[in-house]
Amino acid sequence: MPPVLSVVVPAYNEAGTIAQILARVLHESTDKEVLIVDDGSTDGTRNVIDRWLRSLSSEGLPNHVRRISLTRHPANRGKGAAVRTGLREATGRYFMIQDADLELDPADYDRLLAPLESGEAEFVVGYRVSSHRPPGGRLRDLGILSLNGLVRALYGQKLRDEACCFKVARVDHFRQMNLESEGFECCPEIIAKACRLCLRFREVPVSYFPRTRADGKKLRLRHGVSAVRTLLRCRQWRPEEAARAVTPADAPPPTGPRYPPPVAGSFAASAGGFASERLFDRAESSTALNRNPTPPPASTTTRAVRITNWSGDTDGPCNQ
Repeated sequence: MPPVLSVVVPAYNEAGTIAQILARVLHESTDKEVLIVDDGSTDGTRNVIDRWLRSLSSEGLPNHVRRISLTRHPANRGKGAAVRTGLREATGRYFMIQDADLELDPADYDRLLAPLESGEAEFVVGYRVSSHRPPGGRLRDLGILSLNGLVRALYGQKLRDEACCFKVARVDHFRQMNLESEGFECCPEIIAKACRLCLRFREVPVSYFPRTRADGKKLRLRHGVSAVRTLLRCRQWRPEEAARAVTPADAPPPTGPRYPPPVAGSFAASAGGFASERLFDRAESSTALNRNPTPPPASTTTRAVRITNWSGDTDGPCNQ
């Protein structure tokens, strides 16, 4: 059976927080796979991830973690591109995004999944609850209220926090959205297309630990303008006009060396492509990676990490 949840962790220059958030994601008890996408980081994030993965190789994975995959973009492409890369890899029942900045807590996964598992909703959005207001918080609140109002006006959907990163739905619903955004505008695109797909919404409160620009906050005023443009553009989107959904079958066949242990040679990324490293597939046991290894079934193969160079709470009315 597939894992319950596929969690994509897009990361760009998050060397100070990436190991902490990955440890928290692994500790959270939902049956899941973790899909890390290093979006061309230049600050040492790559090395931090490598060290973290090597530390796991001697410990194995918790029983509730099916596998971890790592994909690297050779250059920064944006959050939306990283989310699409993770969606291409996803094999779980549900899909969600976990930012690498420690603002949102993986301990809220159960709360987010509950309305989906019970059948109360088809699309769950978190709304952020914080015990303190960060510098610039009033401007942030005004921006969120503006986006919430625009979603209500364009799509008839009432929301408390359109910009919250925690958005969860079935993998096939995400693939029906045929996401196109490259940057932070992927969040309003997801909201807009969930509305256009007539998915039943539910909002749930989630813990929020805001960071400042000095802490590495990347959102700027221009991203708010881009969000408005995206909501306006997606009002014309029709599900029946979308191209075929992106599926794992779209990915080129994996090739290349395995890692760890270290292998000779370098990782040569082809132009416009990205490298994919798949780690710790629980159905494909490896003595180096599982605490209690068992021989894999005859229908599976044993592998560790594969490095591949590739080219390339309210229900609103449905507006069709």
